[in-house]
Parts: sequence; C-alpha cells; structure tokens
Amino acid sequence: MNNRQKALAVAMFSTVFALPFASAVHADEASLMLAANEESVEQNLEQAADGAGEAVTDAWITTKVKSALLVGDSTPGMEIEVETKDGVVSLSGSVATEAQREAAIDKAKTIKGVREVAADGLKAVE
Repeated sequence: MNNRQKALAVAMFSTVFALPFASAVHADEASLMLAANEESVEQNLEQAADGAGEAVTDAWITTKVKSALLVGDSTPGMEIEVETKDGVVSLSGSVATEAQREAAIDKAKTIKGVREVAADGLKAVE
C-alpha cells in the first residue's frame, strides 16, 4: 500500500467512524430545538387558553345570571340586559318595582364568579 492509498484509507476510516458522532450531535441539536419549540408552543397554548378561559367565564357568568333572572316570579328576566366583563356584571333595562330591581341585583351576586354587580342602568319604573 503506497502513501496515497494509506491516506485515503485513513480518511475513509475517519469519515466512517465520525459519521455516527456527527449524527448524534445534530440529533442533540435537533432535540434541543424541538424542545424549545415545544415549550414555546406550550406557552402560547397556555396563554391562549387563559384568554379563552376568561372569555368563556364571562359568557358563562352572563348565561347563568340571565337564567337566574328568568327563573321565578321575582324578576322579569326578559326585560333585563346582562353583560359581563372580567367578572363584573352590568344589569340594564327597566323593571316594574324597586323590589324587582333589588331582587335582580341579589340574584346576580349569588352566581359563582361574579366579582361585582353594576346596576346603574337598571331602572325601576314605579
């Protein structure tokens, strides 16, 4: 075997044995990049879920308050508008008596998740 053949053999030998290590390094880099992307995606999903959770919670509160106002005779639920923002329920419209107004406010306060009830827009006609 001449020097040129020996050099080629060493080069091939080195390349063949180095490839698995190079693949492992690239695999590790790819794994790290994938993990970082997964964390980023997870964080984005959590943030989106949090935002959606607030919107769903407000919608849920509005639905529950409106349902409570429709049940029973103490409040005319069809005459009362209900809006919720960050757990603050706003009641508006008109009711026949001050007692109905107070009953509507009290019912809204009993719903889980309600932080406050603003009823400045709810007027008693009497």
